[in-house]
Amino acid sequence: MIERGGRYSRGAIAFHWSIAALILVNLIIGLFHDAMPRAWGVMPLHKSLGMAVLALTLGRIAWRLTHKPPHLPELLPAWEKATAHLVHFILYALMLILPISGWLLSSNPEKPRPVNWFGLFEIPVLPATPAVAHNAHEAHELLGYLMAALVVIHIAAALRHHFLLRDQVLARMLPGIRRNG
Repeated sequence: MIERGGRYSRGAIAFHWSIAALILVNLIIGLFHDAMPRAWGVMPLHKSLGMAVLALTLGRIAWRLTHKPPHLPELLPAWEKATAHLVHFILYALMLILPISGWLLSSNPEKPRPVNWFGLFEIPVLPATPAVAHNAHEAHELLGYLMAALVVIHIAAALRHHFLLRDQVLARMLPGIRRNG
């Protein structure tokens, strides 16, 4: 396993910001697609981005298994470290579950809507019953709200570390930023 000292590796940083950008766009589409003009055709984009998140998350997990992340600051209370680890675990779970639940809801045999990945190729539907597709749809909506809430919490925590605690936690994940001390 590769250790990076007090900074994330370039690969981890690239995965983080790529996935973050895709998730933010997908949350906006997911939360506001009903208000968007139908002519915009945002749902195929939403599905393509979701599958990209799934693929990148699998890559990110493989990367993390071989590249140890930096430790949290020593002075951070144990409860805060535990909370940070829990939130990260849930974020990773959601980055897997949300695209899979979206794929399942698109696989409803009564009205299959395969994912046409950015117009390049079609991703086959999953073997799902109407009940499974319905439950996946419900889970997808609820977990989307949870993802939105956790993204806000994650950003708020990073800004707290940077501006209030000044402990370099955010700087470890910013490309091109050198850590002080």
